[in-house]
Amino acid sequence: MTATRVICCPPLLDRWCDGRYVGATNYLPLRPNRCHFGSGAVTFTQKEAVCVKRIPSLLVAGALALTLGLSACGSDDSGSKGSGGSGSGGDKAADAKIGVILPDTESSVRWETADRPALEKAFKDAGVKYDIQNAQGDADKMAQIADSMIASGVTVLAIVNLDNASGAAIEEKAKNQGIATIDYDRLTLGGSASYYVSFDNTKVGELQGAGLEACLGKDKASNIVFLDGSPDDSNATAFSKGAHSVLDKNTNYKKVAEQAVPKWDNKQAGVIFEQMFTQNKGKIDGVLAANDGLGGAAISILDKNKVAGKVPVTGQDATVEGLQNILAGTQCMSVYKSATQEAGALAKLAIGLTKGEKGETNGSVTDPEGKRDVPSVLLDPVSVTKDNVKAVIDDGGQKAADVCKGYEKQCAAAGIS
Repeated sequence: MTATRVICCPPLLDRWCDGRYVGATNYLPLRPNRCHFGSGAVTFTQKEAVCVKRIPSLLVAGALALTLGLSACGSDDSGSKGSGGSGSGGDKAADAKIGVILPDTESSVRWETADRPALEKAFKDAGVKYDIQNAQGDADKMAQIADSMIASGVTVLAIVNLDNASGAAIEEKAKNQGIATIDYDRLTLGGSASYYVSFDNTKVGELQGAGLEACLGKDKASNIVFLDGSPDDSNATAFSKGAHSVLDKNTNYKKVAEQAVPKWDNKQAGVIFEQMFTQNKGKIDGVLAANDGLGGAAISILDKNKVAGKVPVTGQDATVEGLQNILAGTQCMSVYKSATQEAGALAKLAIGLTKGEKGETNGSVTDPEGKRDVPSVLLDPVSVTKDNVKAVIDDGGQKAADVCKGYEKQCAAAGIS
């Protein structure tokens, strides 16, 4: 009796597993992260070429038994981070697994407090297996996580890059394995991601510029400093571009200092701003800070010099600290980018890709290094001032209990309970 199996027919190549030579003809990778030995009647899952071959049923059974009995080079266990059951190899939905690599816990608290839980809920609700990990600001660790996810069989990989070069290397490796890649929140310049999910980051900067202008007054002569985000983050470039497009038009404003803060490090931002403050002999009227963390660092120096609340400071992310500073009057504004909305957009796109669907986008973003336009899902940010802090809480962006702790009077005045 014979049975028909669809198998790939790769060329004869020398193959290795954990340093062990396994021959030119008797090893085919059933899973990208496993080593299997024996009959060539084992399914080869890479997508380059397929052919139909008739082979004895006895060999099929023998190959399956051999596969089950051999140890693997890597683990296929998605661990506690994963969700969903296993399925047959022919079922895309059952075989699907989504990997997401978050960047750190330093540039913003949002990654762990907002993005992770929102993504976990979306993937669980969809019944898809997933693996979400955090690189903790280490590009080498992110590369290792990516290798592990690729080996575990992810079919879609989304990353928030730590820098363009390391992000592009991860995406190229995933692409070569037939894995769909998504840039999440930060565009990887020179990368090969199939899609980009983020907010309109130039608009974020425009809102920051307009917010600072509103707090300063359009007709008031003012010295302004810029605390930009990390120089290796393409988003930071877009924020700065948007802010300058508003503020540079006002001839009453003078830029007296501007510096990017490496890795969005808040401590370094404090050092940088204190140097700006000293060099300008305290004659700073407004601070365009790219996010709430950098803004908070500037506020601490202003407070040290007893001028906090007198110098408008911008921010972004509508963090607990940022909203508290707004309520206290030491921060002029922030920009709310709903992590739930952004995570939902990523989850919808990724889940659709696991089903073989084409991603739905509403625009594109130009990658000048890669010389290509990346299909994108772009969301609209919202400016936040003291007048609409409550809206962020009502939307689930933050919890009233967290924002109002120690700021009960300010919350009551803002109608937050």
